[in-house]
Amino acid sequence: MSSSLTGLPGPDSKSPKSPDAERRGALDRVLSLIERAGNSLPNPIVLFAVLFVLLGLVSTALSLADVSVDVPGTDDTKPVTGLFTGEGLRWLVENLIPNFATFPPIGAVLVLIMVVGLAEKVGLLETLMRATLARVPRAVLPYAVALIASQAHMMSDVAAIVLPPLAALVFKSAGRHPVAGLIGGFACVTAGYSAGFTIGSLDALYVGITQQAAAVLPAAAGLDIHLLINYFFTAASSIVLALLGGFLISRVLEPRLGTYEPAADEPEQQDLTLTPVQRRGLLLTGLVVLLYLGAVLALWLPPGAPLRGEGGAFVPSPLLSGIVPVLFGAFLLAGLTYGIAVKKVTRTEDAVTAVTDSVKNMSGYIVMMFVAAQVIALFTWSNVGVLLAVKAAALFDSMGVTGFWAIVVFVLLASCLNLFIVSGSALWSLVGPVFVPAFMLMGMSPALSQAAFRIGDSATGAITPMNPYVFLILAMLRQYEPEARLGTLISRLAIFVAPFLAVWLVILGIFYGFDLPLGPGAHIGLK
Repeated sequence: MSSSLTGLPGPDSKSPKSPDAERRGALDRVLSLIERAGNSLPNPIVLFAVLFVLLGLVSTALSLADVSVDVPGTDDTKPVTGLFTGEGLRWLVENLIPNFATFPPIGAVLVLIMVVGLAEKVGLLETLMRATLARVPRAVLPYAVALIASQAHMMSDVAAIVLPPLAALVFKSAGRHPVAGLIGGFACVTAGYSAGFTIGSLDALYVGITQQAAAVLPAAAGLDIHLLINYFFTAASSIVLALLGGFLISRVLEPRLGTYEPAADEPEQQDLTLTPVQRRGLLLTGLVVLLYLGAVLALWLPPGAPLRGEGGAFVPSPLLSGIVPVLFGAFLLAGLTYGIAVKKVTRTEDAVTAVTDSVKNMSGYIVMMFVAAQVIALFTWSNVGVLLAVKAAALFDSMGVTGFWAIVVFVLLASCLNLFIVSGSALWSLVGPVFVPAFMLMGMSPALSQAAFRIGDSATGAITPMNPYVFLILAMLRQYEPEARLGTLISRLAIFVAPFLAVWLVILGIFYGFDLPLGPGAHIGLK
């Protein structure tokens, strides 16, 4: 028999039902409902195309009704302009390509994907994880897995594929339950996906959409929205979530798994120690990257350095606004150095192939961003975005939901939507153009809105059947537990969701309450 949710072999349905089985049956029904609802949603590309047409119709109807919006805090009155009017059609013809070509996430994401893909394809990222985990003491292992997982967004989806099975093997070699490593590693990758003190393409994606969303209001003109606006928050979060994730793995998940008994066909034990060539490659790569970063700091820290800002300021400065090229150089040097050292790059064609293959995998993202760019541009041009932001801010105020409580409501909303729309870029493109300016009208910065979205976009990702990697982990789990079902897996992953969500909100609340900067020059309020 096969599971209707996964297509993988399922357990014998004729076995007697226990209370646990009945609970799993109820959970399976809930998951089936989520899956059916999620599957009824169109492809994100189609979703944005439909939204563009609907937005065009709404803007045209509001324009014909002479609707306008007063922007609080200014003397501006903005009329809503319609897409399906003469003026709107001229705008579309003249701006269809510029809307896409100048969409901030496109260039930054593709630039970083090229070099992160190079580092992944030459084996650098996996080797780094193995080097970190292979010699970790048994008692510290769950915390090490959680810490590495909280940096996962630097590696994009590679982490969800590589880290969980690697954690399972490391747990097994240390005499711990491998399923705890498998499930705990995946849970920490997904539930803490947007944390980390590392920087990757996800940060570029988020901040690009945030820039566009904030631009609908005049107040955005004085804001420095750069790649590191959430860096202090995400770095602090990754440490706390690593401690929490390690505790949940070792004190909650692993005891529930019982005594480990090897299955007949489970993965064989592997030697996770690095070869001499890999160790030399990592050492050489580390030295090269340190020298590179030293050179960058030498161009930024000394008085009068060329990467200082106006008047010698650290923030804002060309270094912060140009952090993507700096990261490009770091990843490029790291990937090439390691690839050459381990002989994965023996000629220029090898590096070029690795880079181009990484970009090929982004074709679906590029098409989606083309349509999303048109939607966000239409939000801005038509002034519907301002109208919705003003109405949303007024709704929050009328309900008495202001300040940090408004942020909490937004996080919970994003967490629910994340059950059905697991693509972070698609979800932020949908909600960002409304909530970023809405919170700006309430006196809160775009950096705060983006930080809140990071929480909602991560916390529930581990328990939705719309996440394709859930089924990959289920297949891996069945190598250790052949009778495992999707409900079994989700119930174990659910252990992490509420604690991660609650603790992450507490961290954000501390930043909010003490008015701590979320990143360099990125304050809680509009300053």
